[in-house]
Amino acid sequence: MQLQTAAHAASFDVASLAMCRGLESQAASHLAAISSTGKKAAGETLFAEGDDADCVYEVVKGTLRVCKLLPDGRLQIMGFPGSGHLLGLAAGGNHAYTAEAVTDVTLCRYPRASVDRLVDKVPSLARRLWTATSDELRFAQQQLVLLGRKTATEKVASFLLLLAEQQKSLDGTVFVSMSRTDIGDYLGLTIETVSRTLSKLKRDGLIALPVPDQVKLLDVERLSELAEGESESEA
Repeated sequence: MQLQTAAHAASFDVASLAMCRGLESQAASHLAAISSTGKKAAGETLFAEGDDADCVYEVVKGTLRVCKLLPDGRLQIMGFPGSGHLLGLAAGGNHAYTAEAVTDVTLCRYPRASVDRLVDKVPSLARRLWTATSDELRFAQQQLVLLGRKTATEKVASFLLLLAEQQKSLDGTVFVSMSRTDIGDYLGLTIETVSRTLSKLKRDGLIALPVPDQVKLLDVERLSELAEGESESEA
């Protein structure tokens, strides 16, 4: 990963970074001092499954995909971390999954050894990391539900609502930077089923598809009902 200087990392609004959220100013300054920034172009790998987990990464801008190679050679996509997400928090000496850039990505890197030393001095940082780890577990649990007994319509509706939540969309506009194939791999659906389901939601007036990488949520209440399985109309 090509890194810029720690001084450049400090030029970010430190309070806006996920790692610094809720920290007092002095603690945030200490964290900024150990950080460095870097960029990955779309398609490049940030780290691979099995690599040394010697850093914690924060996505400042852009979208990654995290995936794991299954024993039979298939690739399971586990999620699409975006701005504000932290990666590399899990304990252990090696990464359990691969992280690749879906779009051009800007990242902030924190050496794990330095973070561990700071945690001993700054209790609020330990609480922040605990919260981030809990969020990571919550997203993993959401995926288990998605891959479980939900229908295709329920899965796609849930995915769109999840993107809206992650992107903090105020007007229902959701940017879909990943391919239909990746969406299908994530949801356990074929690309044809993903496309057919999106078309059905559009025909029903629940979404609009103004451009290929954008979805407009027109009826969030109805999408939420579909996501929860309260009513169903299969594609």
